[in-house]
Amino acid sequence: MSGTELPFITVVMPVRNEERFIASTIEQLLQQDYPPDRYEILVADGMSDDSTRAIVARMSKRHPQIRLVDNVKRLSSAGRNLGFRQGRGEVFMVIDGHCFIPTSKLLSGISATIEKNGADCLGRAQPLDPPDITDFQMAVALSRSSFLGHGKGSLIYSSSEGPVSPVSHGAIYRREVFTKVGFVDEGFDACEDVEFNYRLEKQGFKTYMSPILTVKYYPRENLRALFRQMKRYGFGRGKFILKHPEALDLSTPIPAALVLGLAVLPVAGLFRPVLRRILPLVYGAYLALVMLTAVRISWERGLRFFPHLVPIFLVIHSGLGLGFLSGLFNSLLAKIRLPRRGRTTTSNLRL
Repeated sequence: MSGTELPFITVVMPVRNEERFIASTIEQLLQQDYPPDRYEILVADGMSDDSTRAIVARMSKRHPQIRLVDNVKRLSSAGRNLGFRQGRGEVFMVIDGHCFIPTSKLLSGISATIEKNGADCLGRAQPLDPPDITDFQMAVALSRSSFLGHGKGSLIYSSSEGPVSPVSHGAIYRREVFTKVGFVDEGFDACEDVEFNYRLEKQGFKTYMSPILTVKYYPRENLRALFRQMKRYGFGRGKFILKHPEALDLSTPIPAALVLGLAVLPVAGLFRPVLRRILPLVYGAYLALVMLTAVRISWERGLRFFPHLVPIFLVIHSGLGLGFLSGLFNSLLAKIRLPRRGRTTTSNLRL
């Protein structure tokens, strides 16, 4: 395929305050084995207050395929939409400002995979094991890729190839997708990709996954940052389930149930003594499962990871659980308030 026949690819990067990593990520994109005039890098910056904007502006002077766009709403979902609307691409790929691209063949792999399979959407693995990470970060990667650390049915940490559901890991789209599916719901600032991909799947678009499209993401560097990330993910998942209740599966509310149980069961035990005996049984079984999983992972991958794994699992589940409950509560509250606003507005119009 000649250069002029290759699809024009827009790389959409929703970012905010990524001064430590943005230059490296962009450099990896600039080193792609793909004609420079057949792709662009559109950085949708959420009004960073560090050096991110200056770095991107400086790089754009040397490389005309880089464009800096103001994302005044600051949300990742809004940044995606800016890229989808303003990009010139026939194909769009979403990527973060803080990741590691393990091959210079990523863009050519996108072109070849779409050409070969006629897919409307491409899924990719997003493992958390880039080079030069700490033992703690590697323990996060091992936890998140285990059955106890990530949602059932997700292929985000797999090396699968073939037709798949796009929900957990779709990240590359033909332009035609937006005509039928619309754009990202800007009411989300986490799980916006899951919600968009869910609508894409319901519309029947063909999705294909290939390991040649793998992009590696950096795990959080400490428990506090991991908790904030998991709480944000859980918040988005709660909003997603309220918007699409038919998508609820049995595994989704388990972290929320564990968190809620810690608050409810001790109080309920004051009125029903039998519930006081349930508490240690349920949470004892949970802790045993966490310990056994940590031991298995450490035995297979290295005993040095064991001290990190147990607290990491606890932070993952508590963060997801609290976030999920917050997301549900917030969305329900918004639904209650919205009709009242609507009635007020109508009344004002009549006046």
